[in-house]
Amino acid sequence: MASVQTPLSTLSRQRPDSLEAFWMPFTANRQFKAAPRLLVRAEGMYYHDVDDRPILDGAAGLWCCNAGHARPRIVQAIQEQAAQLDFAPPFQMGTPLPFVLAQRLAALAPASLNHVFFTNSGSEAVDSAMKIALGYHRLRGEGQRTRFIGREKAYHGVGFGGLSIGGLPNNRKAFGPLLAGSDFLRHTLDLSRNAFSPGLPRHGAELAEDLERLIALHDASTIAAVFVEPIAGSAGVILPAPGYLQRLREICDQHGILLVFDEVITGFGRVGNAFAAQRFGVTPDLLTMAKGLTNGAVPMGAVLVSDAIHSAYMQGPPGAIELFHGYTYSAHPLACAAALAALDTYAAEGLFDRAIELGEYWQTRLHSLRGLPNVIDIRNFGLIGAIELAARKDAPGSRGYEVFERCFRDGQLLVRCTGDVIALSPPLIIDTDQIDRIVDVLGEMIRATG
Repeated sequence: MASVQTPLSTLSRQRPDSLEAFWMPFTANRQFKAAPRLLVRAEGMYYHDVDDRPILDGAAGLWCCNAGHARPRIVQAIQEQAAQLDFAPPFQMGTPLPFVLAQRLAALAPASLNHVFFTNSGSEAVDSAMKIALGYHRLRGEGQRTRFIGREKAYHGVGFGGLSIGGLPNNRKAFGPLLAGSDFLRHTLDLSRNAFSPGLPRHGAELAEDLERLIALHDASTIAAVFVEPIAGSAGVILPAPGYLQRLREICDQHGILLVFDEVITGFGRVGNAFAAQRFGVTPDLLTMAKGLTNGAVPMGAVLVSDAIHSAYMQGPPGAIELFHGYTYSAHPLACAAALAALDTYAAEGLFDRAIELGEYWQTRLHSLRGLPNVIDIRNFGLIGAIELAARKDAPGSRGYEVFERCFRDGQLLVRCTGDVIALSPPLIIDTDQIDRIVDVLGEMIRATG
């Protein structure tokens, strides 16, 4: 064990004496610890690893650092807040910043989403939205609405609620039956009709009618809410066809079902506008967010709640708790400070427009990789991209991992791999030269991978 006298600045920049004690999340621990990839600092578009190599960030960390790294306004806000008020209890007590932040978020959100419930992650935001939906129906005398509809290949975090409506088999299979009563829409990935589509795919809007099938099976009166990611990120960037989300909205309205958008990945400029709901012109009843909310600097999530849902809770005696739910660190002072500074940074630099301004160039460069060995699809929208590779026989995921590893070791580029899909979501401060480098390095590493 390291001596307590060792300065933190030293510990944070050198290889640890041992890697064994830390059980890493969503990681092949034995594989990683045999050849670790250790990042020690970051600034702007670049990480630096333990050997002080600059690593171009093609993934915004983990879809979260939309304004790039170590942004001065955010750093200063966290430092100042830590010195002024490090923590305050959020139950029956308040501090100024969450009220200010909630007002700022409501002003950015689609009309009618004027209330904010704060959490500490996207997973917690999804579970909170599920509970808010259940309580809403019960308050309206429809407590039998307990069923949730998710979607195949969806990722809604790792809480038992989010797992229950998530459609990634590896995330679910080790954890039992999860919540009873959930069902799933078919996913919208269709390589046979849509492979190599620039932007949104032309085919697949009709898949929204799958919700009518589930309504007929279960009866609308039992369904509380439908959860969808406007763009599914963790499954490998799965896009909706034009009209798909609009049709889900229509069906939900027809049957009294709440529509929830999980915008943990798509929020805060990733596809243009503050939220994908605005880019696609569809307003949900609840909207979950995290990641870009604080630019990844401090853990934080939130649920945007419609006026109608919030009003249903604000009945009864004024001294009664309306929602028996929350977290010790809800609206943490450091997180609120980071979020407000992140919103200021986004606004000052016009970053919510970048995905639209650079979208065409990003699309053209990504699709230049078509025709490379084993590339079977390229998908893009806003500043999101995915290169899908053919799986090796009896070793699915190994080709994608090898490209990811080569990019880091040989190309000094950070990308995401999810199975055999290389996912890209660079910080919104990226320029065209850096886009070129991402595509050039990725192409070189795909060619080098058998």
